Amino acid sequence: MRHTKIIEVLQSDSLGESYQIKGWVRAFRSNRFIILNDGSTINNLQCVVDYENTDKGILSKITIGAALSITGILKESQGAGQRVEIEVTDLEVLGEANPDEVKKTILSPKRHSLEKLREQAHLRVRTNTFGAVMRVRSKLSFAIHQYFQQKDFHYVNTPIITGSDAEGAGEMFSVTDFDFNNLPKTEEGKVDFKKDFFGKHTNLTVSGQLEAETYALGLGLVYTFGPTFRAENSNTTRHLAEFWMVEPEMAFYDLEDNMDLAEDFIKYVINYVLENCEDDLKFLEQRLTKVESQKPKNERSSMSLIEKLKFTTAKSFKRISYTEAIEILKNSKPNKKKKFNYIIEDWGADLQSEHERFLVEKHFKRPVIVYDYPSKIKAFYMRENEDGKTVRAMDILFPGIGEIVGGSQREERYEVLKQKMENLNIDEKELWWYLDTRKFGTCTHSGFGLGFERLVQFATGMTNIRDVIPYPRTPGHADF
Repeated sequence: MRHTKIIEVLQSDSLGESYQIKGWVRAFRSNRFIILNDGSTINNLQCVVDYENTDKGILSKITIGAALSITGILKESQGAGQRVEIEVTDLEVLGEANPDEVKKTILSPKRHSLEKLREQAHLRVRTNTFGAVMRVRSKLSFAIHQYFQQKDFHYVNTPIITGSDAEGAGEMFSVTDFDFNNLPKTEEGKVDFKKDFFGKHTNLTVSGQLEAETYALGLGLVYTFGPTFRAENSNTTRHLAEFWMVEPEMAFYDLEDNMDLAEDFIKYVINYVLENCEDDLKFLEQRLTKVESQKPKNERSSMSLIEKLKFTTAKSFKRISYTEAIEILKNSKPNKKKKFNYIIEDWGADLQSEHERFLVEKHFKRPVIVYDYPSKIKAFYMRENEDGKTVRAMDILFPGIGEIVGGSQREERYEVLKQKMENLNIDEKELWWYLDTRKFGTCTHSGFGLGFERLVQFATGMTNIRDVIPYPRTPGHADF
């Protein structure tokens, strides 16, 4: 008999029917009640053993963490807390788990800190919290692909190894096959990258945007969804050295089209998890409520997790220019009373998370899109406005998190783009191929980027970005 997922058994009305299930023991009570979970749902299935007629040797092996195969009859549960249960007719221990060893791990049935769970990241997915987070992450990933595929976007795989720095930030991981004990040197004593594997200095990508742009200018609508890397030595709850980015690029889209698409996209994927992750979201909401209750009252969120998700999809996003945003922030109470950590004084200031959250949570009480930022605080590839001071950039701001999406209309004019690169000392020889696209049928085009882990954080209520990716890569940590 082919085994059935526990989520299907729990939803079944076929009382009296025989099922085979496989999973891991979460608890075993009174030598009779096995609590089993197989990862298909946050909900466990109770399996009732006739312990008087079951081999004592087998019963002794039913321990927390053990893998079992159980065959039994679906019955209406006599106990509270579950609608149905399995009356066991056959039981096989597939993989034992030594109780003494289990006690040393996070599988032991007691509360563990998130820090402890990170130390055993290979086991943390067996906990309720991380099982729920990773199922939501999986559904979000599927929803992203489904959204773009339904809109006839083409999925493009951009390079992970690259010779260019898309952001001009310089915080990149180098890629080499050099023997570090015997580095080839030039006559000037510098490392001779001409003798490296690729014949030049290469890095792990920080973004697939530039390559995606070139494909949009041939396929029309494209998107990337892949790993990106940042060698930024930031040991915070918001930064990872390895993370995933969603980056659509669209030919013939201006900034308005870009904002329309980004808003529609983000509402779609959030609605998808609201509709398809109900049990996991309810559990994560309860967890978040406990976390929030331990904070000072003035720091607690006014919304529950599910309320926050519905809040982002219920209304159209408010759209304001950067100039309008600065005026609102300058005249706000927190700014006048110097409650902000970063006081807004002049036009041109880079908005911080506290400013972005004020606009969303206090002032407009809805997600906000800020557009037309000062060119000095934005990247070289963003289209310059006629005022010569601002660029056609846009950021989407969310409650509790601040910026979640950043994008722009791209600079399509060859001479303007070339001049901007020159002003920022960006080597034209490195990006000759990017400039080429402005010489052969250039056109208005736009795109945006969404850090996938930030989205998962928002959808799950997890406060540390290290807890929404299976194996976090951070300064000093590349375990597992």
